[in-house]
Amino acid sequence: MILLNRELMAFKQLVTRILPLVCGREMKPLDASLTQEEVRKVYDRLSKIYDLWGIFVESRARNRAIELAKIKNGEKILEVAVGTGLTFYKIVKRNPDGMNVGIDISEGMLSKARKRLSKLNFANYDLRVASAFSIPYPDETFDLIINTYMFDLIPFGEMDRILSEFTRVLKKGGRLVLVNMADQKTPLTKIYNLLYQLSPKMLGGCRGVKMKELVESHGLSVVSYECIQQMLLPSEIILAVK
Repeated sequence: MILLNRELMAFKQLVTRILPLVCGREMKPLDASLTQEEVRKVYDRLSKIYDLWGIFVESRARNRAIELAKIKNGEKILEVAVGTGLTFYKIVKRNPDGMNVGIDISEGMLSKARKRLSKLNFANYDLRVASAFSIPYPDETFDLIINTYMFDLIPFGEMDRILSEFTRVLKKGGRLVLVNMADQKTPLTKIYNLLYQLSPKMLGGCRGVKMKELVESHGLSVVSYECIQQMLLPSEIILAVK
């Protein structure tokens, strides 16, 4: 708790320093600055408190993603970057007779997810350490892939590799649901972007992205694109079909 208080104080000091710089400044798209190993370490550390952020900033977008997914019991479903299981819990409840797989590179986040899923008696699921860059399943395995708040951690130059893996393991006619922090030009996101440049680890390595055109470039048809704000931070939600 002492460490958290120190980080909050440092955050307030950074905001005070950069507020005069925000007005009228045009921000360019930010690229990710953390390596996968750094991301793993950051989220192992944040796993103990991540649910607070997830509930107060991400819950509306996550709930909308579940609605758009239209899960049918008996499907084969993969969640990539499952985190603490906030979304995966809802997936498994809706798909008790299907195949539910959740992967993440952070053992700390997976430990929280396992604890959350243990509340579901006789639930059918598999949680494992694995990377979005190399999904350990054969071609055209899944009816649905859900991925929330991961591409906002990925460098632009590496996004294609992951989308290629998604399309590889997704069945023809399968659905892909993506949720990410959105790249929108608002006063608050300008402040956020400046903070990110000063200390990306303090913000979990996340920055706003725009994924629609890149998703379409992989042969997927975007059938729904929405933006939702919660606590003044925007999230984009994409539903695409292979």
